[in-house]
Parts: sequence; structure tokens; C-alpha cells
Amino acid sequence: MGKTYQIGVVPGDGTGPEVVAEGLKVLEAVAHKSGIQYDLVHYDFGGERYLRTGETLPDSAIKEFTQLDAVYLGAIGHPDVKPGILEKGILLNLRFALDLYINLRPVKLYPGIATPLKDKGPEEIDFIVVRENTEGLYAGSGGFLKKGTPDEIAVQESINTRKGVERCLRYAYEFCQTRNTRKKLTLCGKTNVLTYAFDLWERVFQELGDDYPDVERDYAHVDAICMWMVKNPEWFDVIVTDNMFGDIITDLGAMIQGGMGVAAGGNINPQGTAIFEPIGGSAPKYTGKNLINPLAAIMAGHMMLNFIGEAEAADIVEKAVKKTIANHLKSMEAGKMGIGTREIGDLVVKYI
Repeated sequence: MGKTYQIGVVPGDGTGPEVVAEGLKVLEAVAHKSGIQYDLVHYDFGGERYLRTGETLPDSAIKEFTQLDAVYLGAIGHPDVKPGILEKGILLNLRFALDLYINLRPVKLYPGIATPLKDKGPEEIDFIVVRENTEGLYAGSGGFLKKGTPDEIAVQESINTRKGVERCLRYAYEFCQTRNTRKKLTLCGKTNVLTYAFDLWERVFQELGDDYPDVERDYAHVDAICMWMVKNPEWFDVIVTDNMFGDIITDLGAMIQGGMGVAAGGNINPQGTAIFEPIGGSAPKYTGKNLINPLAAIMAGHMMLNFIGEAEAADIVEKAVKKTIANHLKSMEAGKMGIGTREIGDLVVKYI
């Protein structure tokens, strides 16, 4: 018998528990088929717990998470909780406490899914965005002077360390080598305006490139990246960028791959644990209606299987998802799929 993986499960808020339920259904099916063993540890962190107890994430939970192989997250965000409280108290807290310095976002269009891009299909839309996840403008450095007065000043600083930049770029180079495609790595920046931060990024990008001679190097400004993602997405294989730009271009990526209903992501410490989730949020207006698309959560499970080293099982899940899309779904949008949340999960299980 192989290793038993320790997986934390945080269903979260809104439709999170619904899509996680389908994802767990799929993980159970592929575990049975592949002989994988999981121990699932469930946590109730989210809006309801905060409203009940005033607590977002206790220190004891962070310590427990460091002992897990991965965490499977539904969504965080509650309409009765002020924006920022849960996001900072849970998501950002975990990101920094667990040093989840890589955000990994596949942008892949599957056959049968409509994209808003004219004359583009699955052959043209298949790339990965590697986003630095713990520094930049999201590090929280800055503050106010004379707040609330006509002379108010607000300062938000982008923090970029040599260590943080180098480890993100090295991960991107090494990930690019595993893609078995063109092995092309594009640095997304803004060297013509953000001359300090992206001078560091570009210097380290070029220096590390000598260690990976089989990887083609490319650079583009973030505004050009946005244009080419729409006009010629086939130009990209792996894109690496800082925290802010990565946050922006991955949402654009989600739209060209068919919408939030199929977009999944991972927040990763390559030497530690990782959190995998659908990126569409809690979508409270669809809660309990069996209308939300669970495929993003199921594909988050697919990413998690790859992370823990179960590539064969991950491949089984992806093939089952492709068959479900091709044979049964009319749309990726909630309420327009032609079948319900639970039924989609059942179909993926059937194809497994």
C-alpha cells in the first residue's frame, strides 16, 4: 500500500460547499480506481464561523496546515461580512504563514467550451501563468498620512526581494521544462515605467536563463501581454510575473478559456503544502440552487493530484472532465449548463 495523503478540506462560503462536495466525489472515485489513499481533515473556516465566533483563522490551524500534503478550498467570501476581513484573515494569512510563494494558473481551453476569441480553439489556448504570490504590492507595505483631510497621502509600496524574485523565476523555468511543449518562458513586466522593480526581475530572469539553455526566453510589457492574450494566445507557453500583474492577467485568462466555471488555481509552496481552489469566488446568489458549475473545483482537485505526485490519477480526472464537457454541457455559465451541479459531478464520476 502506498502513502496515505493528508488533505485539508475547507468548503468555505456560498457555493463553496456545493462545488467541494462534487470535487470530493470525484477524488473518491479516482482514488478507488487508482488505489490512492486520503485522510480528509475538515475545517469550517469562513463567513459563518466568523459571524458566530468573531474568529477568522486560529494560529493552531496554521500549524496543522503545515503538516498537510495539500488543502482543498471551496471559496471564501460572505455577503454579511465586510470585504477584506475574511480575505485578509484567512486567505492572505495562509498565503504568508505557509509561504505560498507561487500562484499557478492554467489557462487551457477544452473542446466543447466556447471562447469569446474569434477563430481560436483548444490548440491556441493552452498556457500557464506563474505568479509571485507573497511580495509586490500585496505585501502590505505603506500607509496613510493626514488621513481624512484634504492633504491626505496614501502610499502603497511594491516589495521585491532578490530571494523572492529568484525563487519564483526558478520555479517558472523548471515548470517550463516539464511542459513537454515549446519550452518558452515569457516574463511579463513594465520595465519602461517600473524601472526599479522590473530591472531586478529582468536581470534575474536573464541570469537564471543561462541555467536552462533548453528554455526560450521572451519578455513583454503587461499591456502588450493583455493584447496578445486576446489576439494571439498561441504565442504563450509559460508566463511569469509579479503579484499584481499576475492577479490581473489570470482573470483575463479565465475568460478566454471559457469563464470562471472551469478556471482553477493553486497557491503553492514547492517545499511545503499548497492550497487548490476554483477561482470564481463564493457566488452567494447561486447558493443551494444546484446551478453552479463545479468543474473549476474538480479541476482544482486535478491540480492537487499533480502536486502530490499522482499524475496518472490527475490524467484520469482530466479525461473524464473532457468527456463530460463534450457530451453534456451546453455552457460553462451557472444556470445555463443544461444540467445541475450534482449531475455534473455524477457524470465525471461515471467517466472515471
